[in-house]
Amino acid sequence: MAVMVSAPAWAHVTVVADNTAAGQHSILTFSVPNESDNASPTTQLSISLPNLTSVSVEAMPGWTVRLDRDLRAGTVGNITWTAAPGGGVGPDQFSEFRVAVKLPDTATVSFPATQTYADGTVVRWDEPTVRGGPEPERPVPMLTLTTGQQRGDQDFHGPMSTVAADSVARWLAGAAMGVAVLAAGLTFVLVRRR
Repeated sequence: MAVMVSAPAWAHVTVVADNTAAGQHSILTFSVPNESDNASPTTQLSISLPNLTSVSVEAMPGWTVRLDRDLRAGTVGNITWTAAPGGGVGPDQFSEFRVAVKLPDTATVSFPATQTYADGTVVRWDEPTVRGGPEPERPVPMLTLTTGQQRGDQDFHGPMSTVAADSVARWLAGAAMGVAVLAAGLTFVLVRRR
């Protein structure tokens, strides 16, 4: 019999993305804390996907992973990580689970999660957040997507730094060409003197 565990408001399963552009490829990072009242390790994590067509999971030592695929539709609807015997996310620890996906072309996307502990306790992170309402006890991990090929908050090389880097690269290339012309002219003068 599964028992729901009570967790503090800050101890949620969360998701962040390196790219939040709708319809684009992104690496999702699910942060999973262990808040067991019985010092029991988290031994399984299951994430529901909105039937995505492109899904690739990062290898995690000590964990096996299963992707539930619909071969006819070419989609993945669920990912389940299972810890090796004696392993898992220990008390007062957290782990990060990474997945490369192609995001759906929607305004938001949610990823209901099920966290299972070694003692049989199951916590479902599937409660929707209502704008203007109180935060739910077990909110569903969710992303707000953007339009275009913008990068998410986790990417420190966003559009502004790319423009700046491009300007510096052009300036350096121009300076290098100037030095090359000067060296060629100096070589020509030295050769004529001999």
